[in-house]
Amino acid sequence: MLLLFFTKIEVMGVNAWLKPFKFFFSTVLFVWTLAWAMQFLDNQIQVKVYSWVAVIGLGFELLVISGQASLGKQSHFNVSTPFDAALFSAMGVVIVIVTLWTGFIVAQFFIQDSFSISETVVWGIRLGIMLSVIFAFEGGLMGSLMQHTVGAADGGEGLPLVNWSRRYGDLRIAHFLGLHALQLIPLFSVFLARNVQQVWWFAGVYFVLVSLVMIQALMGKPLIN
Repeated sequence: MLLLFFTKIEVMGVNAWLKPFKFFFSTVLFVWTLAWAMQFLDNQIQVKVYSWVAVIGLGFELLVISGQASLGKQSHFNVSTPFDAALFSAMGVVIVIVTLWTGFIVAQFFIQDSFSISETVVWGIRLGIMLSVIFAFEGGLMGSLMQHTVGAADGGEGLPLVNWSRRYGDLRIAHFLGLHALQLIPLFSVFLARNVQQVWWFAGVYFVLVSLVMIQALMGKPLIN
């Protein structure tokens, strides 16, 4: 965040440190939420293994993103040199591994018979992590397109801070909203939901809305002009 104010390095027209800032902030929310949720699992050996996978995998991602930013280079979709292409490919492999392991954690919440928290909160955790895993794989769609903008090349006018396109479809929006189901659905289950059915309804509506945002992006239309 501080580097945003003290450096003038730019990547595709925006400060190079904006992307690392967003990824670091998102990663903090991700690991903090999973740490809270996994305390309710009985098998803490599996939790420890997953924790190391997440620390090493996400640490590698942040290292590459920050390193490329310091050089004024794109971290994603950058195949301009063999080394850059290798880094991009390695990030793809690593994030798939972390995501699959996160899916394994979801399975543990279904396998375990009893919890020290209410069934309503358990379902909030289950559905939150599950939707997050589903929309995490949207990254593979962006990787296949080698860009996140639909209807034009990446870059150009974007919304403040997030830099989402204001003129074309942007797949990052659904990716972002889907990933943060990890926080929103458990929060709803803890503070607002009165029963499991309400959690299911909230998660279902959220899934549909994020899916519509993704479809709109695939049609090349911006979410906000």
